[in-house]
Amino acid sequence: MLSENTIKVIKSTVPVLEVHGEAITRHFYKTMFTAHPELLNIFNHANQKQGRQQAALANMVYTAALHIDNLASILPAVRQVAHKHRSLGIVPEQYAIVGTYLLQAIKDVLGDAATDEIITAWGEAYQVIADAFIGIEQDMYATAEQQTGGWEGFRSFKVAKRVQESDIITSFYLYPEDGLPISSHEPGQYISIKIHPEGHPFTQIRQYSLSDAPDKPYYRISVKREQGSMDRPDGVISTYLHEHITEGSVVELSAPAGDFTLHAEDPRPIVLLSGGVGITPMISMLNTLAQKSDKRPITFIHANVDSANHAFREHVNLLADNNDNVRAYYCYTQPSSSDRDISCYHKEGYMDADWLRQIVDNLDATFYMCGSVPFMQSVYAALDEIGVSPDQIHYEFFGPKAQLIPSAEGV
Repeated sequence: MLSENTIKVIKSTVPVLEVHGEAITRHFYKTMFTAHPELLNIFNHANQKQGRQQAALANMVYTAALHIDNLASILPAVRQVAHKHRSLGIVPEQYAIVGTYLLQAIKDVLGDAATDEIITAWGEAYQVIADAFIGIEQDMYATAEQQTGGWEGFRSFKVAKRVQESDIITSFYLYPEDGLPISSHEPGQYISIKIHPEGHPFTQIRQYSLSDAPDKPYYRISVKREQGSMDRPDGVISTYLHEHITEGSVVELSAPAGDFTLHAEDPRPIVLLSGGVGITPMISMLNTLAQKSDKRPITFIHANVDSANHAFREHVNLLADNNDNVRAYYCYTQPSSSDRDISCYHKEGYMDADWLRQIVDNLDATFYMCGSVPFMQSVYAALDEIGVSPDQIHYEFFGPKAQLIPSAEGV
């Protein structure tokens, strides 16, 4: 337990962290990676370059300080991050390294404002928070290893089949190389894939949503090839998977993880909203519901550029045709002339409140959404506009957690 004085000191740093949080975390990652380059085998380099990891950590530190007198209130956020850590293979010893360089970054960035009292208080607070992470993650490691078909760390899987789902998304069917059973997963969860691309100095680990129902003899991931731009390079691992991983290739996977899962016990209608490659966990959920002959009304709503980029369209259409309780709607921002000719979409432009109000019959439903940060911010605002409460909405970010309501919502 933290003393009243430690809590008071930590609380006093909240305004400073709100202003200087990202400067602290940028400095933290720079100094830590300089001293411990082996940690670059774990962290997503693209998220580092784009600043998403620094922003996510700054938000976590700020939120921890804000709620230091009631850390139980941030346990859901801790558990979400712990899932990521478990899938990456984070070990307790690494928390000591992080603590050392985080405290040093606070001191370096704040200078004289970081008094000995503040550094001591943050040292105590960090240890309490780290212990919470370590305890939760140890339970997760034990669960992943001890369940039927489970394993510790990373396990070798062979690519049995590749399927082109759209111009930019390819599915990989992954079977365990040892031929033994694999653990089940919850619809919506992800796996981590570990690859060491030729010519790169470090191992790269990425999380990909599982895109099929559980209890198959394989895992399926459906990967978008991330095209670069003037200020952003191509995705290293997505490009490598598309160009170099063929049928017969072997990759390393961690056991399924993640807390963005289908709430099977919720009796309300279900609305699945996705943008782009955010369709992947939704397909896992939809396939699961169809496989179990779930009779709840299901509304599947997907946004994309056009039909060429739209994965799983025919599959979803087939499920909607064969299940009276499933309805599917598509929104294209730039439909092609052939898309218009065959009327394969329902709205041109972006998902908005007016359209959602027209196609969602019952707002007393459970909403799941996944996609890019701008997509989810826009849809979240639209759902709020039509009267959907936040406790009805479940969502997943690809990569470090961002904010659905900038500057208003915590971790």
